Amino acid sequence: MPEAALAPPLEEAVQDLYTAGITARRGAFTPQWADVMSEDIETAFAEARGREGGAVGRGPHRYYVEIHPEQLRGFVELVDHPWVRGVCEAVLGPDYRVVELGFDVPLAGAVNQPWHRDFPMPDETRHRRRLTSLAFNLTAVDTREDMGPFEIAPGTQWDDDARFGHAMFPPRDTYARYGGLAERKYPRRGDISARSALTVHRGTANRSTDSRPVLVLGVDAPGAGNDAQHDMAVTRAYWASLPGRVRAHLHCPVVEELTPIVQKHTIEGLVMGDA
Repeated sequence: MPEAALAPPLEEAVQDLYTAGITARRGAFTPQWADVMSEDIETAFAEARGREGGAVGRGPHRYYVEIHPEQLRGFVELVDHPWVRGVCEAVLGPDYRVVELGFDVPLAGAVNQPWHRDFPMPDETRHRRRLTSLAFNLTAVDTREDMGPFEIAPGTQWDDDARFGHAMFPPRDTYARYGGLAERKYPRRGDISARSALTVHRGTANRSTDSRPVLVLGVDAPGAGNDAQHDMAVTRAYWASLPGRVRAHLHCPVVEELTPIVQKHTIEGLVMGDA
């Protein structure tokens, strides 16, 4: 865990990430800011579902879409938020990199996902107990119980079991343990959470008639390697408009024209849900 002196809110966030594996900042943005984010998600989701490879399944009636920063009007406000910057610097170091921008959409009828982590444990985490990436989540709706809340098993970012399928999926004979640890999260519009994507988690069944879109911002320490799974880019005009301290953490291609992203970060074990 980082040992440098931190302001109390950041010290608590780092402690949360190294113990529970998840932390949050309530009311980081206004509900109105989140409503604009929701509009941008809806627009991008409709476009992505209209072309091959635009949206990838994460279980029945559940999708993931990666987008470019320019598709989110609040991108700069998000990555430049003092809490987001502070948590990234404290956990990942001053040269952290924003590598992913996307969203999950559990639609009505989405089923329980199997317990999982989002990628295999890196050697740096296994041998040095150091977190090398973070996932920030922002809900587009005020979460209700019937919407299928996100469920997480605190402290399991350190679980190192050779029986994990694809190094990501705990065996079913351990499900009772994860269920016993599980906490459901009910964020509201404007809240931000940060977690280690190694912390074992799942989406639960959406029994409502509403979707539950969630924005995902992925951030790496240098060398973590998750950027290989993502294809974000920015246009030259947009790049020129960004503050210098945002550009410093955005290591992505600068292009003349954006190309729609064909999704690469598939998680095969999630396709059928908790069947």
